[in-house]
Amino acid sequence: MTRVLVVEDDPQLVRALIINLQARRYGVDAAPDGATALRLAAARQPDVVMLDLGLPDMDGVEVIKGLRGWTRVPILVLSARQASDEKVAALDAGADDYVTKPFSMDELLARLRAAVRRTEETPLASGAKLVETADFTIDLLAKKAVRQGRDIRLTPTEWHLLEILVTNPGRLITQKQLLQDVWGASQSNKTNYLRVYMAQLRRKLESDPSHPRHLITEPGMGYRFEA
Repeated sequence: MTRVLVVEDDPQLVRALIINLQARRYGVDAAPDGATALRLAAARQPDVVMLDLGLPDMDGVEVIKGLRGWTRVPILVLSARQASDEKVAALDAGADDYVTKPFSMDELLARLRAAVRRTEETPLASGAKLVETADFTIDLLAKKAVRQGRDIRLTPTEWHLLEILVTNPGRLITQKQLLQDVWGASQSNKTNYLRVYMAQLRRKLESDPSHPRHLITEPGMGYRFEA
C-alpha cells in the first residue's frame, strides 16, 4: 500500500483528502503542523508527502528543507500562494511539484500517481547511460543525441542543459537551478537564455517543437523532461 503523509492545518480539507485517498486504497497519515509532519515522516516513512506551505508553527519551505536533509520522498506542495517566487522557493528547497489551491481532486490524484510512478521507476544508474524516447535517444556516455537514425549536433551549452533534464526524469527543475548549473550564479536571473536554448533543443529533438512531448515548460517555474 502506498502511504501518503498529508500536512495541512485545514480540518475540512484534511478530511476530504483522507476520504478520497483511502477510497483509492492509499494509506494516509495527517499532520496539522510542521513539527508533527517531520516527526511522522521519520516514524512512518511515507511514499509521498502532500504539504501546505501556510502551517501554524513554521513555513512549509522549512519542512521541505528538513525532509530533504535525510530523504528523497516526493513532496507535492498544496498552497494558496500563487506568486511565482513563492513557487520557485518551494521547488528550489526540494519540492517535486506544486498544486495551487483551489484544485480539482482529479488533478491532485493524477499528480500523486505521477509522483508514485517516478519513485517506482528505476533511477538512471551510473552505468545506465542511454535515455530513450519515442522521438530521440540520448547517449550520455558518448555525449550523442540521435533522432530518426541521424546524429543531432548539439552545442556544449545545449548538451549541458539537456543532460540535467534527462538525468532527472519527471522532476521539475527550476529556472534558477538550471541557470546556475549551466551559466553560473551570476546569471541566475537571465531567463531569456533558457527560453532561447530550450527552443533550440526542441527544434532539434522534438517531432513537433510547438507542442513538445518531452521537454516541457512549467510557466513561471521551470522545465521538466518526460520520456
